[in-house]
Amino acid sequence: MTGRAVVAVSLFAVAMFAAVVIGVLSGRGRERSISEWSISGRGLGTLFVLLLMAGESYTSFSFLGAAGWSYRYGVPIFYLIAYLSTGLVAAYFLAPLIWTYCARHRLMSIADIAEHRFGSRPLGFAVAVICTVFLVPYVQLQIQGMGVVVHAMSYDAVDLKVAAVVSFVVAEAFVLASGLRGSAWVSVLKDGLAVLSIVFLAVYVPWHYFDGPGELLNRLVAEKPQWLTFPGAGGGTFGSAWFVSTIVLNAVTIGIFPTTVAGYLSAANPTALRRNSMLLPWYQLLLVIPMAIGAAALFVVPHLSNPDLALYSLVTDSLPSPVVAVIGIAGALSAIVPMSVFLVSIGTLWGRTILGGGLRGGRGASADRQRGLAQLVCFVVGAVALGGALLYPEALVNLSVLSYEGMAQLVPAVLLGLYWRRLTTPGVAAGLFAGTAIVLILHALGRDPLFGLNGGLIALAANIVVAATVSYALPRSGHEKGERPREHSPIRL
Repeated sequence: MTGRAVVAVSLFAVAMFAAVVIGVLSGRGRERSISEWSISGRGLGTLFVLLLMAGESYTSFSFLGAAGWSYRYGVPIFYLIAYLSTGLVAAYFLAPLIWTYCARHRLMSIADIAEHRFGSRPLGFAVAVICTVFLVPYVQLQIQGMGVVVHAMSYDAVDLKVAAVVSFVVAEAFVLASGLRGSAWVSVLKDGLAVLSIVFLAVYVPWHYFDGPGELLNRLVAEKPQWLTFPGAGGGTFGSAWFVSTIVLNAVTIGIFPTTVAGYLSAANPTALRRNSMLLPWYQLLLVIPMAIGAAALFVVPHLSNPDLALYSLVTDSLPSPVVAVIGIAGALSAIVPMSVFLVSIGTLWGRTILGGGLRGGRGASADRQRGLAQLVCFVVGAVALGGALLYPEALVNLSVLSYEGMAQLVPAVLLGLYWRRLTTPGVAAGLFAGTAIVLILHALGRDPLFGLNGGLIALAANIVVAATVSYALPRSGHEKGERPREHSPIRL
């Protein structure tokens, strides 16, 4: 191991130890309930909600995928900023209402919402299973993303598989002890380092490799114009119709994504969520920097075999090892924190809805049992994802592409049902089946995008049509609760 690698690995080890300590200590003195573990007892303020939900946009993808997509395709990567910011506009109105509905009825996940609204535990069960199927790939990809980051920042000294194991151990250590609150506290360290790294690179890279950002942009216009116009450099796949349809689909879906809802429900009151919706779009603008670095890499390292290494290729090429280590730690924590939130969400879905008796099993000793089951599932799912990352690193990558499109099919069950009283359990179930089938068929046939449109949006439209048709065709069950969520004073549980 070279001297540079020793410095980088040593700093990385200190940071991982600090993350575990911060995460574990954050849970000291807290009650040991499923509510505290899964949604922090609905007690987080604006700052912690902001940092926790920033993890939705600042994952390892920010350091790898954003720069990699920019390097490979060009302008289509701006869909990332567009849908995150557009989704926050919708969240300004929807998040407080979801918080209110869930606080009133002591609900802790989107499976709880579906089960309560439609009075159907099987529907809640189905929502939990679908969420798990489409979340596990995210867990595995964060583990693999951490492996790539650590391997690069250690100058290839740390093996990909060793880094994957480290990410699993660190995340599980504080998640099992402190749940979502541990993730929120580690986010403080993660976001501090991420913002520091991104801002530094915004200044350093253009001036080190070019005569400033102006020359970089001039070279892009002169030498790589196809990277600056739709459909980009990807052979026509990601055109303007795909761009707009993907923004619409993802902006709707992010509002009911299990980890996003967990962030909503962790807030102390709806006001924190409104403030978060106003502040977080400014945070998204920092994502422009990895995109610009990916564009810079087109000229510095024009023949990368793995475009996802565009950012770290420039970092390790030009910076001293301590700085490389800090940027690597920021990237590693940007994998660990989102991974921990995914694990908590899956653990809650299984520990409460599938194994813990659902809403009827969430009281007294049964609630304690639900927490224990959730922690057990959290560990098992993490171990499964780790095994996939170690043994079959490509097995779930294609499935991850389906994740947002598959999760979008839950919109009628989780969101529309709160506002559309006529929607029924058979209708939602039929629409869910139809939408999910269309998503899978389009991907199996290689027809997504279809006519230039995101296949998930087409599937969601069919989902809603089927759900409405069946709901109006069949009588409504007396067990379905058609009340609308409404604003009221904050509830402390």
